[in-house]
Amino acid sequence: MTHIFGRSTRGQLPTAVAGDGCYLIDASGKRYLDGSGGAAVSCLGHSNARVRAALHEQLDQVAFAHTGFFTSDPAERLADRLTAAAPEGIDRVYLVSGGSEAVEAAIKLARQYFMEIGQPQRHRVIARRQSYHGNTLGALATGGNEWRRAQFAPLLVETSHISPCYEYRGREEGETIDAYGLRVANELETEIERLGAESVMAFVAEPVVGATSGAVPAVKGYLKRIREICDKHGILLILDEVMCGMGRTGYLFACQEDGISPDMITIAKGLGAGYQPIGALLVQGKIYDAIAAGSGFFQHGHTYMGHAMAAAAANAVLSEIEENDLLARVRTQGEKLQAALEAEFGQHPHVGDIRGRGLFRGVEFVADRDTKDPFDPARKLNAKIKKNAFDAGLVCYPMGGTIDGVRGDHVLLAPPFVIEDAQIDELVSKLSGAVEKALAE
Repeated sequence: MTHIFGRSTRGQLPTAVAGDGCYLIDASGKRYLDGSGGAAVSCLGHSNARVRAALHEQLDQVAFAHTGFFTSDPAERLADRLTAAAPEGIDRVYLVSGGSEAVEAAIKLARQYFMEIGQPQRHRVIARRQSYHGNTLGALATGGNEWRRAQFAPLLVETSHISPCYEYRGREEGETIDAYGLRVANELETEIERLGAESVMAFVAEPVVGATSGAVPAVKGYLKRIREICDKHGILLILDEVMCGMGRTGYLFACQEDGISPDMITIAKGLGAGYQPIGALLVQGKIYDAIAAGSGFFQHGHTYMGHAMAAAAANAVLSEIEENDLLARVRTQGEKLQAALEAEFGQHPHVGDIRGRGLFRGVEFVADRDTKDPFDPARKLNAKIKKNAFDAGLVCYPMGGTIDGVRGDHVLLAPPFVIEDAQIDELVSKLSGAVEKALAE
């Protein structure tokens, strides 16, 4: 019997007792290849010596000092490193303990920024359907996944949602990729004008959509047009890179591949690689300066923000990424993973799309390739794939509701950056077996 209130009340989970590179090991000795990094978290695997040593060293100095009274050397170093590597104009780092906290802070900071500069009428947020930005109420309201939002709807502030940039489902026959990207980006301007530009404070988007749709990247030119629209109307652009950032796509910040600089970026997951809970909100200097010139106080905060142990872990993660050239490795291994997935599933009658960037890949399943019709949600294909894969010793991230929060099935893959060629083959082989078994059930 357990007294843990877990994610589900059904079933009993195995106990993880050890990690070995890309593998997790349970109490019975069974090994599981971590094909999704948990939830795109464990980018360095589960036994990185540098990060473990950094945590021991920091623990011997100071573990925690409340940021209402102190700063710490690890936190200062981390902020310096992140701003040095960030897109142009990013100058300040607000350290938190996870992705939802980072998004919540971004929404509140956007509101306070406009209060400070004398535009208190700006309060509306626009995001996209089939997005996910976290589980706190503000972040959940911003996200556009109906399944996650439904039962909490009475508690959520009103948010506008426009179409996602989802080429596989949204691009019309005969429409070029460039034309498609501009069409869905221009929905933002239409929505701004409907609401009244003077009332809108921010647009929030993931450069590569993670959990809700399965590694759906923005098409070329889409985010540049979004940036233009935000600039035209004086609206803040907040990019949520909690899942797709910190090297997951082969760039430290995913938006660097798109050639834009947002007003705010949220990061987490891979920043601590699972060794400590940590996230961050990165902001343009103009936003910090507005607060500094006004009230001088961001009316927000969390007890464990800027935690010295967490910052020490994140510094060690960044050192591993930089010194071992892991961004290049992510791009190389990502291409190999894509090729292996295409070889196994490219002609599969029930695989509609294989997509993503770097070591962030999604496989979308369909009942019919020609029509792109999804499977009946009652079949729970994604849940069966997850169970079969886990039984075979593979951790992956299947989800349902890919299309609209109800219909559609996909698997998200986000293995550690250190994955070897043989482990890519193991991942694809075990996933293939799990899919075939699920389809036959």
